[in-house]
Amino acid sequence: MKRRIAVLGMALVGAALMNSALVQAQPVEIAVTLPEIPNNSYRPYVSVWIEDANDDVVATLAVWSKEPDWLKDMRRWWRKAGRYDQGDLDSVSGATRKPGRYSLSWNGMDAAGNAVAPGTYVVNVEAAREHGGRSLVRQEITLNDEEQHLITAPQEELGEIEISVKSKSGE
Repeated sequence: MKRRIAVLGMALVGAALMNSALVQAQPVEIAVTLPEIPNNSYRPYVSVWIEDANDDVVATLAVWSKEPDWLKDMRRWWRKAGRYDQGDLDSVSGATRKPGRYSLSWNGMDAAGNAVAPGTYVVNVEAAREHGGRSLVRQEITLNDEEQHLITAPQEELGEIEISVKSKSGE
């Protein structure tokens, strides 16, 4: 009897692993442009994260900073995720970046590694600069296995943000 239960348990675990491997998330490519700001040599602190339709944080994709004391200047990200997700911060943080275009990818998974459900999500990009301003770009996307290509208008501290939602099959 114990052997039967063990075999059944192993079969259920194997089936669960196979099903999770079959779940394929819809990938999203995000290109962030940091403009050159005349008369300001400070590099901006930048955070990029995804929220669901309820404004709950799904995943933080990047945090570019120099000193942890100034992370709170990226106000929305700090209130929504930064002060709570310090354990995840190490996996997505890096140094500030000079002006240019930077590419990020979101694999359609939440912070726990689960594929998110189809629906509406918001790509957030926030930048704050010492002796400069603060910019927040929020762009709604829909995950429904249809491709999308969106470009946001430049802001004070951010150039245009280009977002490409790919199909699951990658075609």
